[in-house]
Amino acid sequence: MATIESATEIRPFHVDVPEEELAGLRRRIAATRWPERETVADESQGVQLATMQALAGYWETDYDFRRLEERLNALPQFITEIDGLDIHFIHVRSAHEDALPLIITHGWPGSVVEMLKVVGPLTDPTAHGGSAEDAFHLVIPSLPGYGFSAKPQDTGWDSARIARGWVVLMKRLGYAEFVSQGGDWGAIVTDVLGAQAPPELLGIHSNMPGTVPPHVSKALASNVLGAGDPPPSGLSADEQRAYEQLSFLYTKGIGYALEMGLRPQTLYGLADSPIALAAWMLDHDARSYEDISRAFVDGQPVGDLTRDEVLDNITLTWLTNTGISSARLYWENKLGFFDVKGVSVPAAVSVFPSELYQAPRSWAEQAYPNLIYFNEVDKGNHFAAWQEPELFAAEVRAGFRSLR
Repeated sequence: MATIESATEIRPFHVDVPEEELAGLRRRIAATRWPERETVADESQGVQLATMQALAGYWETDYDFRRLEERLNALPQFITEIDGLDIHFIHVRSAHEDALPLIITHGWPGSVVEMLKVVGPLTDPTAHGGSAEDAFHLVIPSLPGYGFSAKPQDTGWDSARIARGWVVLMKRLGYAEFVSQGGDWGAIVTDVLGAQAPPELLGIHSNMPGTVPPHVSKALASNVLGAGDPPPSGLSADEQRAYEQLSFLYTKGIGYALEMGLRPQTLYGLADSPIALAAWMLDHDARSYEDISRAFVDGQPVGDLTRDEVLDNITLTWLTNTGISSARLYWENKLGFFDVKGVSVPAAVSVFPSELYQAPRSWAEQAYPNLIYFNEVDKGNHFAAWQEPELFAAEVRAGFRSLR
């Protein structure tokens, strides 16, 4: 049985992947048995053969994982046990004395890789067009079952338990007060944390806010089940747009989430085939997929979402064999992804134009009674920190400025 001292110990972490693991990955890519091409000219049947073959060719012959390994090992990384589970995290303290402690949570199909390019702008703003008053001490944990964090061996690791764990982590690091940011699952964890409202939490920022009112959520659910109820009456133009975006997502674009929410253990291909894993991770949402496909097929990344960045994330998931363990977070979930969570603390919202839905200000004001910041930016998709790191960092600075 672990002593209290050993259980709360913060241990340095270093990435060191054996070369044989990387050689084995390349062999598996080369041995892929391909299906025939899709029978349509668009992505309506899923991730297209041309995209995957371009990805495989680059992954097998040109991609260099050691580049990512070096990037990660250049940052202070640690492991600590929280609620019986080893949690991996990056912890970068700013050189600016009055920096605000910030914990950022990634999502699926993501990892800490999503956040690497915002470390500099957030911890050292004077080198990235900001001022010293905007500096953060930055903590970026890997979600349980993701990346280098341990895989839960029992049930119960839902967003509420993770949120409570993040408070333990921040206090263990010596932060009596902090703020929280997230997108995708990170947004849900952050919203739940804002609803729990621990005294240490000063406020939250989300780039995928939970704002959908209950009556709208009910109508959207009926579309998924096939009843096709009409949208609620009296929606403004912005609200109608959001409703239509979510209706498309729920009826055409969220099959992966349904499978992981119902039967994550069935997805053995994610552990056995790197190409199956890559296709599954690419098929998150239509607009992100279009950007990623363009990077591989045309060699033209949109923003910072390059071939190497995309493969960094997929390769990390492959090497840690976390395709299925990360999927179980959907199985654990009992909350509506975009529903109001009951946040009571000060909240900031940034709306990126190619997010799964563009949250209307009217819904945000209802969902977050203490809304301190709301802004719609002009570029960026669901992976905001990854694709537009400078813009994302500027939004986080602006969102939390009034809380300093």
